[in-house]
Amino acid sequence: MFAGKKPTNLGVQAGKLTPCPNTPNCVNSQAQDSTHGIEPLKYTSTLPKAMADLKTVIQNMEKTNIITETENYLYAEFTSKLMGFVDDVEFFFGESANTIQVRSASRLGRSDLDVNRKRIETIRGQLNELQNPV
Repeated sequence: MFAGKKPTNLGVQAGKLTPCPNTPNCVNSQAQDSTHGIEPLKYTSTLPKAMADLKTVIQNMEKTNIITETENYLYAEFTSKLMGFVDDVEFFFGESANTIQVRSASRLGRSDLDVNRKRIETIRGQLNELQNPV
């Protein structure tokens, strides 16, 4: 219903994900400000295993669709249950060992009620559980 248009500036350029817009409905682990900044994800396994675990986490979340996948990049769309808002979420396994840079942004609106930040923290927790089983 409120999908909005898919951004044309997604992806990795010179080792960086697209910066967040000035609106507070985006988080990016490469951002330096407190409104948009979030810690990157960490993994303890090999990159292929971490990618497989990340995909498992995403595929087990409701209303998700993986759009693009390469050996070090994953892009997924997350759709809200009630109104059908679409958020664009990117993961980049950069040059820093065992680190996944993340960006999660709403396509529409200004405020997201912290949905993007909470989503990344949920993914972080579930990825940690897969990477470090008890």
